[in-house]
Amino acid sequence: QVQLVESGGGLVQAGGSLRLSCAASGRNFSPNTMGWFRQAPGKEREFVAGINRSGGSIYYAASVKGRFTISRDNAKNTVYLQMNSLKPEDTAVYYCAATPRYGSSYDYWGQGTQVTVSS
Repeated sequence: QVQLVESGGGLVQAGGSLRLSCAASGRNFSPNTMGWFRQAPGKEREFVAGINRSGGSIYYAASVKGRFTISRDNAKNTVYLQMNSLKPEDTAVYYCAATPRYGSSYDYWGQGTQVTVSS
């Protein structure tokens, strides 16, 4: 019943920007932490950014800090990832994820959206 649906991926030139969105839905589903992960070809899935329910705790991978901004709109159960100054190494499938409650792991995952950054 719980669904996370990503959108906003695509092809962009190096130095450009994209904004990813992830809408969560489901009966009485109010995600605690929401986050973004990515997986590039031949690489392990890696954490990109996370944000708690209030938005007061935000974490970024070192590789994206200063370039990416995570935010959320709880009224819409949506998390965003604003990606600026994109680099070819940012090319990956980006996955939205959510924890169902405080202290839990990322139990829910989206289908992924492709981000390709050309050089």
